[in-house]
Amino acid sequence: MPNTLNFGIPKGSLEDATVELFKKAGWKVSISSRNYFPRIDDDEINCKLVRPQEMGKYVERGTIDVGIAGRDWVRENDSDVIEVCEMVYSKVSRRPVKWVLVVAQDSKVEKPEDLAGATISTELVGFTKRYFAEKNIPVNVEFSWGATEAKVVDGLCDAIVEVTETGSTIRANNLRIICELMQSVPVLIANKKAFENQWKREKIEQISVLLNSTLAAEGMVGIKMNAPGDKIKEIIKVLPSQKAPTVANLYQSDWVSIESVLSEKEARNIIPLLLKLGAEGIIEYPLDKII
Repeated sequence: MPNTLNFGIPKGSLEDATVELFKKAGWKVSISSRNYFPRIDDDEINCKLVRPQEMGKYVERGTIDVGIAGRDWVRENDSDVIEVCEMVYSKVSRRPVKWVLVVAQDSKVEKPEDLAGATISTELVGFTKRYFAEKNIPVNVEFSWGATEAKVVDGLCDAIVEVTETGSTIRANNLRIICELMQSVPVLIANKKAFENQWKREKIEQISVLLNSTLAAEGMVGIKMNAPGDKIKEIIKVLPSQKAPTVANLYQSDWVSIESVLSEKEARNIIPLLLKLGAEGIIEYPLDKII
């Protein structure tokens, strides 16, 4: 029987971004709304659609060898897994989300210790219980099925632990952040026994390299141009590059070809300047991977 790697595709907010990421990395993943078993054009990978909230426990158990989930849900389940790498999707967010301790604006609570004996509502029950237990602060932590911010506004609890990116929604609801408990980004996690298996580890590392090279290429473009040889130094001064631009002499000419990698935002500002410096035949092209 051929070697097979069980890969967990996160269902929900990361689902579409993950499928697109795999596509750019070289794999075609097809997901039907009728089942939880995506198809992939790689006989060595078996995909399963799993909610990020449960990914950690299935990876720890070995039902899934490797998968993508938010670090917050991995910590919520206290999953004993290997974090292979971060997977920061720009189409979801380039910034980590934050889990924060929140109270009403007029609350007298100023620090976690002030909540001794209080009731806290959150989706992140396990993590929150461990956080306060480590600080020896006795609290009652209740699971919230949603509309968590409204619970503290309505006086249904004394505080909440809620996720936010900028804090703007929390402030808009006349709430106040006491402190930050954790930051989270999507992560690629692996089962420990699977990672000890040489074949599976090499396959996981292959996937990790290609997915991360695709993430690194997001928002980046390649740019290529011809320019007079006596303008090289002036052009290179304004041309950003990961290391140094590639410069090659054109056949039987005192002109050169210059190639570099830069962000799309930089390209729109630099191209007019390159024209003024004498560059011609400027080509901008998208990048799928940067390795």
